[in-house]
Amino acid sequence: MLKKFKITVDGKPYSVSVEDVTDGSAPAVVPTVTPTAIVAMVAPVALAPAAVAPAAKSAGAGDIPSPLGGVVKEVKVTVGQAVNEGDLVVVLEAMKMKTNVFSNITGKVSAVHITPGDAVDSGQALISIG
Repeated sequence: MLKKFKITVDGKPYSVSVEDVTDGSAPAVVPTVTPTAIVAMVAPVALAPAAVAPAAKSAGAGDIPSPLGGVVKEVKVTVGQAVNEGDLVVVLEAMKMKTNVFSNITGKVSAVHITPGDAVDSGQALISIG
């Protein structure tokens, strides 16, 4: 037996017909809806724009670049700290392996572009030394 129902979705009324199968005589429930209801069911949903992370700084003169893509595990220096060529400045992790990044410049740290937990790309500036 077909039953007719009026439903309201987001303030819009719709008429639907549903077959009652509680007695087991029919194989399935077959809803019928008006063409307006079909359009409402498949109308696209507006989504909020995704947050876009700022672009990573590419390494230039005075920067220590990431040798590979990975995740920052430790930052061993702070802004204003003096470093020598060969000093450990960052520890990265990629595929469960840790990679030490050493300074290739002697000077003072002028900027630290990363924090532990950040994902980095190969060639991305990690530390700037001025």
